Amino acid sequence: MRDSIKLSGKLEIIHKDALGAVKDKRTESNLVVATGLAFIASRMASGSATLMSHMAVGSSSVAVAANQTDLVSILGAREQLDSSTSLLNAATYKATFEAGEGTGVITEAGIFNSSTGGDMLCRTVFSAITKDSTDTIEITWTITLNAV
Repeated sequence: MRDSIKLSGKLEIIHKDALGAVKDKRTESNLVVATGLAFIASRMASGSATLMSHMAVGSSSVAVAANQTDLVSILGAREQLDSSTSLLNAATYKATFEAGEGTGVITEAGIFNSSTGGDMLCRTVFSAITKDSTDTIEITWTITLNAV
């Protein structure tokens, strides 16, 4: 008998203007990077790894690679997660970048277990979203593990 696990991630991005009207809504896929895989393994073995707690957005379109440990060009600071949940075989993380946070041309995002440094779970690159200083961006990120 041979076991195999497939790890996949997707995020939903909702971009709203100052009045709450949706300017853009999209779903993107991601790559769980090497530090993210090591984080998952450490949680399975000892449970001592620090939980994922922050999300960040950035302005780089450099391709995603497994050896990356941070965003290439972060916009502002990492945002503390609004929520994180685990249900069956999926973990879901949600963060809101309010007015003034993560402002600019956004083309990348990542999940981290610290406000600075720490481990990056995953990273994605996508077509540009221009976030004005009065806009908000809500990102809901789901990481799913499936036996294949």
